[in-house]
Amino acid sequence: MTPADPTPPAVPVDPAALAEALDTAARAARPLPGGGSGLTTTAEAYTVQEALLARRFARGERPTGVKLGFTSAAKMRQMGVSDLIHGRLTDRMEIPDGGRCDVSGLIHPRIEPEIAFLLGAVLTPGGDPAAAVAAVAPALEVIDSRYDGFRFSLPEVIADNTSAAGYALGPWTPAGALGGLRSLADLGVVLEVDGRPAETGSTAAILGDPLRALAAAARLAGPLAAGTVVLAGAATAAVPLPPGTYVRATVARLGSVGLTTGEGS
Repeated sequence: MTPADPTPPAVPVDPAALAEALDTAARAARPLPGGGSGLTTTAEAYTVQEALLARRFARGERPTGVKLGFTSAAKMRQMGVSDLIHGRLTDRMEIPDGGRCDVSGLIHPRIEPEIAFLLGAVLTPGGDPAAAVAAVAPALEVIDSRYDGFRFSLPEVIADNTSAAGYALGPWTPAGALGGLRSLADLGVVLEVDGRPAETGSTAAILGDPLRALAAAARLAGPLAAGTVVLAGAATAAVPLPPGTYVRATVARLGSVGLTTGEGS
C-alpha cells in the first residue's frame, strides 16, 4: 500500500454520502479514486466508518469483532503515523477454515496471516488483556481497499473500515494451555500459497507482542465484550489473492488455517 498525495478538501465532508460511496464501491467491486475524499482528520474518518457499518448492519450483518491496522513499525513509518487504526468485523465477513472465498466480488484482494484472540471476559481500556483472553487461534485476513490501487490517505483507509474484507479462523487453543500468553510474543509464522512459502515472519512483528495490540484494541474501540474476536494485526506482508488459489497460514504452537479462492457461486 502507498499513501496517496494529500488533496485539500473542496467542500465539507458529508459522512453519509461518503459512507454510501464506499458501500457502493464494495458491493459493485468498482474502486473509488484515492486522495480526493476531502477527509482530513481521523475523527471525521471514524464517523464515516460508523455510518458505513450502520448501512451494513441495517442489511442484517452482525458485529463479531475488531481488527487492527498499522501494527508494525514499518507500516507506521510508511503512513507517517504514530498510532494504530481499527475497523470492525462482521458475521458475513467470516470464511470457515478450509472454506471458499469468492473473490469475484472483490476489487484487488490480498491476504495476510494474523493471530486472533477470543475474549472470555469484558476488556476495558487500561485493563489486563491477558486476563480477558479465553483462547487464541491462527487467522487469515482478506483485505481489499475500496480505493483504486490501494492508494489512500490515512483518514480514507479508516473510513473504508481499514480495508477489511474477510477473515478465517483456525482452531482455538485455550489460553490456559499456552503456559502464559507472553509466549505469543515471538512465534514463527509461515504464509503458503498453493503449498509453497510466500511469506515468513514472526508474531513479534505485531507491536513486538500481540498482547500489546489487544490492549490497543481496548483503548481504541473498547470496552470489548466477552465473545469478541480481535484480529491483532499482520505478522507478514500481504500477498495478492487471485482465484483458484489455496492459502494457508501456520503459526507455531497454534496450528494452521486455510482457504481456497474462486469466482462466483
